[in-house]
Amino acid sequence: MRLLRRGSFSLGGQEQFDHAAKAIGFAILFASLDGRVARMTGTSSNFGMQFDSLADVVSFGIAPALLAFAWGVRSLPGQDTVAVQQLGQMGWICCLLFLICCAWRLARFNVQGMAPGGSKSFVGMPTPAAAGVLAAFVHGFKAPLQNENWAMAWLLLPAILGALMTSTIRYYSFKDVPWTRRQPSLAIVLLCLLVAVVWKYSEIVLMVVASVYAVGGLALHIIRILRHRLVSRTA
Repeated sequence: MRLLRRGSFSLGGQEQFDHAAKAIGFAILFASLDGRVARMTGTSSNFGMQFDSLADVVSFGIAPALLAFAWGVRSLPGQDTVAVQQLGQMGWICCLLFLICCAWRLARFNVQGMAPGGSKSFVGMPTPAAAGVLAAFVHGFKAPLQNENWAMAWLLLPAILGALMTSTIRYYSFKDVPWTRRQPSLAIVLLCLLVAVVWKYSEIVLMVVASVYAVGGLALHIIRILRHRLVSRTA
């Protein structure tokens, strides 16, 4: 289910960009559930883990990279000009970097797992979150870019996300949140409210959530560094 023709949607034309972004969003949802379902049913295995990583490379590496390039470059006016061709070359490099970093991040996770000290944090930005940032912006703006300056700024985003994925910055995993242990009825109400808000205002809400998660991890990392230096100076 997670291989919902995302590659063909990404290259299928302007009207397909939003479909591709939504498919990546559904892949993020399925990725958050498949491991839990496997553990609940007792069907988890090393083979399943490795196959899941291959699916993640497609869902959160290849598909977002193709989508980012097609949405940001392919519809620019003046495709025969030198400037747009050079921008296209830059786009392939940035999107390929995103794909490589995604595969590298997944391989590191398979070897090292979560951050030391439990399952509270990921080491580096999770690949679904990085793909979600690209998909959220495409879903939010819909129409592909028509300005070269905006296209250049957009193509830097996959490279930045790739750097965040391969970094040692810690990102919250939400795995220690007691969704059902305490006040399960309140959790259900909040979940329904969240689904309703996303359904009604998905363009704005998803962009805000994805951006806050991406920038929040980096901001907290900088705060921890500054706090550590402050403590070292006062000690």
